[in-house]
Amino acid sequence: MSVQPITFFGDPVLRTRAQEVVDFDKTLRALIQDLWDTMEQQGGAGVAAPQIGVGLRVFAYHCAGHAGHLVNPTVRVLDEELDEQAEGCLSIPGMSWECRRANRVLATGWNMHGEPVQVPGEGLLARCLQHEADHLDGVLYIDRLAPEDASLVMRDIRQTAWFDDSALEELSPALARRN
Repeated sequence: MSVQPITFFGDPVLRTRAQEVVDFDKTLRALIQDLWDTMEQQGGAGVAAPQIGVGLRVFAYHCAGHAGHLVNPTVRVLDEELDEQAEGCLSIPGMSWECRRANRVLATGWNMHGEPVQVPGEGLLARCLQHEADHLDGVLYIDRLAPEDASLVMRDIRQTAWFDDSALEELSPALARRN
């Protein structure tokens, strides 16, 4: 159990739908501990397994006074009220953009022992739950930005030391077309 390196925008694991967890065993518990340790060390509100290179449907969160993890989660929007706030991501370090998200959600899934879990979220916690669940579907928060921000996002990403744009079309077709 240890801090794992964060996978950055450009790695295909971030654009691939993660696989369902089928074994609730010591390997899963070790993964959840790695997620927790990594999230805490990086100062994130949450981290999903693909962000540490693992294609499983698991994330940990520590946000707005709430902490935990969800295995095989689903997130249901509870009302149509949207909130637009700056959002960032450990896999796109040093950046944040205004992103619209539902203000109230209910996340359901299982804990590391296979017991059912429900996490109602409002405000920042709702944003965190949606963000981390998106990672499990290969969706990044930049995919949810207003179209007029897309070229600015990619311009900024291209200027970072960590980004390799050789496979931009494969990694983010919608953003590449907008540039």
